[in-house]
Amino acid sequence: MTAQRALVTGAAGFIGSHLVEMLVRQGTHVRAFVRYNSAQRAGNLELLPPDVRAEVEQYAGDLRDADAVLEAARGMDQIYHLGAVITIPYSYRHPREVVAVNVLGTLNVLIAARDLGTPQVMVTSTSEVYGTAQTEPIDERHPINPQSPYAASKAAQDALALSFHAAYGLPVRIVRPFNTYGPRQSARAVIPTIISQALTRDQVRLGALHPTRDLTYVTDTVRGILLAMEHDEAIGRPLNLGTGQSITIGELAQRAIHLTGRDVPVVTDAERIRPETSEVLRLRSDNRLARKLIGWEPQVSLDEGLRLTIEWVRAHLDRFDPDRYAI
Repeated sequence: MTAQRALVTGAAGFIGSHLVEMLVRQGTHVRAFVRYNSAQRAGNLELLPPDVRAEVEQYAGDLRDADAVLEAARGMDQIYHLGAVITIPYSYRHPREVVAVNVLGTLNVLIAARDLGTPQVMVTSTSEVYGTAQTEPIDERHPINPQSPYAASKAAQDALALSFHAAYGLPVRIVRPFNTYGPRQSARAVIPTIISQALTRDQVRLGALHPTRDLTYVTDTVRGILLAMEHDEAIGRPLNLGTGQSITIGELAQRAIHLTGRDVPVVTDAERIRPETSEVLRLRSDNRLARKLIGWEPQVSLDEGLRLTIEWVRAHLDRFDPDRYAI
């Protein structure tokens, strides 16, 4: 990495905190953009090793505030834009907030990068923009078919980023992770939900068990983000970051439960069932373009990743409430 100063939005989040850690360990000065709160809490940044956190410059603000984004981006060689409201069930309840943060926030980042002449810009998207696979595996030419307000906001984000590349020559990259998991992920995601219940309860309560997902360990996703930033071949085009393998939620639950060393049943919880036409039924990536353009390929197997995640959840059970459906 040649850049010395990087802004990371969404730095307090799951993937963002891992990206911050990896950047710091590479010698990059990181400015971590976190949403302001009166308690001055920094989310997952508080879980970073002390030597890493000591090197992070924390900047509090709101992505919807153009002035805050502009000032945070000033003097940066790179912008990694991960900040977003990310949960699909939450987007059912609060679509206006999700669109405001994800779309307007991205617009503010893009305008700041354009006006400041930021040399390198990364926008982190999601496989959810594809909706249920019409053909598998899903490559970057697959139709965009968002099935939730969250997915629609991310599709709009991608369109804005590509338009800024076309209209202003902004050197923007887009990566689309497929179902990232690992340490520090909250119970709003299915894997820590399964693990925290399996470790502490007599049953695991889930929604639909038949949808398939392509699960990528967080360090693989972060490596893909960094590689895309390093390679100019990635400018102006989305890249899928997925393993190319899929598993049903039901099979995933059984595998994770087995790895915890317990034997508990899986039951369906009606509250966790998504609207039928909004549930993405099949996701499996075609990652050949990322392999070709940036030399990326996943390195952590599902079983290894699940073991690492189980170890982390077991050590941080105080962060989970297995009896509550987290959205």
